[in-house]
Amino acid sequence: MRYPLKRCPVCQDELTITRLRCEACDITLEGRFDWDVFSRLTPEQMRFLLVFIRHEGKLTRMEEEMNLSYPTLRNRLHDIIRALGYEPGKENAAELDEERRRKVLEDLDAGRLSADEAMRLLRGEEA
Repeated sequence: MRYPLKRCPVCQDELTITRLRCEACDITLEGRFDWDVFSRLTPEQMRFLLVFIRHEGKLTRMEEEMNLSYPTLRNRLHDIIRALGYEPGKENAAELDEERRRKVLEDLDAGRLSADEAMRLLRGEEA
């Protein structure tokens, strides 16, 4: 059975993937595994992204289907871009010096930061 949980149902913190299993050969791997980049998106953002792709990225074609204005659609797209770790209008993720990046990752690993706090810091936003 599959459970689309990414957040703890008790405290709402991000869950950690610790076990993977292959149905075909029945092998199980245990450790700490990362979520894919799209797991950062909410279900609403994923629905938006699917409509965006279906309309080949043309917000003007999405307006009628989603019953939203162009500026609202653009803002939602920018929210998705930020959730994926980028800043709209910039080609690369927010730059962070290596020492600061290492400190954020150490704090995350030690439990001093939540995954969301670490992501904000890695994107260059203040926590």
